[in-house]
Amino acid sequence: MGDVVNVVGSSTCIIAVAENVSDIPGVCGVVQGSVHPALTGVEAGLSATGDLFEAISARAHSTAAELSRHLDTYKAGQTGLLRLTWDNGDRTVLVNPELGGITLGWNMIHTAEDELFAAIEGTAFHTRVILERMEEHGLPIRRVIQGGGIPRRNDVLNRVYANVFNKPVLIPETEVTSLGSAIFASLAAGAFRTIEEAQDALCPKHRVIEPDPASVAVYEELYQLYRRLYFAFGRPGSEPIALGDVLPSLRRIARHNA
Repeated sequence: MGDVVNVVGSSTCIIAVAENVSDIPGVCGVVQGSVHPALTGVEAGLSATGDLFEAISARAHSTAAELSRHLDTYKAGQTGLLRLTWDNGDRTVLVNPELGGITLGWNMIHTAEDELFAAIEGTAFHTRVILERMEEHGLPIRRVIQGGGIPRRNDVLNRVYANVFNKPVLIPETEVTSLGSAIFASLAAGAFRTIEEAQDALCPKHRVIEPDPASVAVYEELYQLYRRLYFAFGRPGSEPIALGDVLPSLRRIARHNA
């Protein structure tokens, strides 16, 4: 308990287990026994992640891998951009495929690298919205295990996610795709007595990225802006809210973190 698996690939799939969860508003995949026979599986996700990064890169006649090589020195909030990553709609928690991506804070010198970094931050903020919704309904989250191809190749993303979540992020040392299937197959074959015994034997070692307190503080301020915008723009019939502070705040944060 307390771990959530965040599989980041072309889209994102978020998977956790809980003992006593029956319903989480905006989270469609809450099913008893779907992950562990004795627990309730909880599944959510983002409609596009890697696909979004590649779309941004393609517009710049590059690739996400190439642009990401220039992001190692980027600091939290330094671009002055705030990205609502709804380019392929919202799967969780608004469950609205008709939404579109929004980027606030553009100026005339922003680069494709800036947009990619803002998109990485935006997917982290969206994921945090989902994690908080889970926590609000009885699913405590202590650590995030980053699965999928992107976390193994992109430590910029892992660093941003750890700082936005303010939680340790675990990166498996080897590929874990289909590992769950192998664990249950080994149980069916009688090679192990319990799921936990199979996990101890088959799961790879991992490294841990801890949150950086200075970056956490910046992202906490940005996340509060993001959360306001997420529900204001994303919910039909949302109440009017004051947004005149958003762009000045983005400029101020960028100046302080340049």
